[in-house]
Amino acid sequence: MQQHYPIGVPGQPWQEKEKQQWLAMQSQKRSYHEDVLSQIVHLRHSYEVEQYGELDYAQEHYPLFAIKSSDWDPNLPTILVTGGVHGYETSGVHGALSFMTSKASDYFRQVNIVVTPCVSPWAYETINRWNPSALDPNRSFYKASPCRESALLMNYIESLGVSFAMHIDLHETTDTDNSEFRPALSARDGIEQAVWDIPDGFYLVADSQHPEPDFQTAIIKNVSTVTHIAPADAGGKIIGVPVTQPGVIDYDAVPLGLCMGLTQARWRTTTEVYPDSPKTDPENCIKAQVAAIEGAIEYVVQQRR
Repeated sequence: MQQHYPIGVPGQPWQEKEKQQWLAMQSQKRSYHEDVLSQIVHLRHSYEVEQYGELDYAQEHYPLFAIKSSDWDPNLPTILVTGGVHGYETSGVHGALSFMTSKASDYFRQVNIVVTPCVSPWAYETINRWNPSALDPNRSFYKASPCRESALLMNYIESLGVSFAMHIDLHETTDTDNSEFRPALSARDGIEQAVWDIPDGFYLVADSQHPEPDFQTAIIKNVSTVTHIAPADAGGKIIGVPVTQPGVIDYDAVPLGLCMGLTQARWRTTTEVYPDSPKTDPENCIKAQVAAIEGAIEYVVQQRR
């Protein structure tokens, strides 16, 4: 990706000076407190809400919350939904909240639910992939992580002492991945990045070490009732990775530090919604995320029958 980026020297990784230059370019574009925390307040009437950490960046304070089933049953499978690991991926945040507001109660007495709707609130407000230290939270889920967003979530999940049956991590692939975020990555690391076409539609990223293809199929089937599924390109790939079945590719989650590899859940996946498609709109993207969660839970419940 030979694309000019306004910070740094091509081929030379950023030092602290360049990272500070990048940070100075960022500005608040929306409000975590108004968009997210205001919804979590209303969920306290139906669920247990726990603060699992807080982030302080410059003059801003960001409390981090998890939303849990209030009537916990250790005999039921426990599912984890994570959103906003990449804060700029809007439907991940609001898909998680919409699920808790409108659909989660349908699964009472079938599963225990843990949802962290906005793992990266500063990035949500500034519409960013990285945190203020130019670290990507979704490449930072590993021991002694320097990324506080990732470390706080890992610590919380460990503190629960729960064996998760399923984990679904909600993401988007946007046009800005090619116009901003991959060029920034190339500049930050001093390494040329491959370029690919942004897929038009919904797709999943399975864990190559635990692909569970039937689980992925069930999610794709449910989402297809709401929005269109991304086709493979002429080479049979999506974002440069071979398609394993319609709308599904595999990544090796744990070595890459992906949130999808956070737990030892048998069933795990990452959703990818395309919000810039002319065939969709923000509300449809949120509905697609909710449909993905529902398809995943329905599959897990069916396995117990």
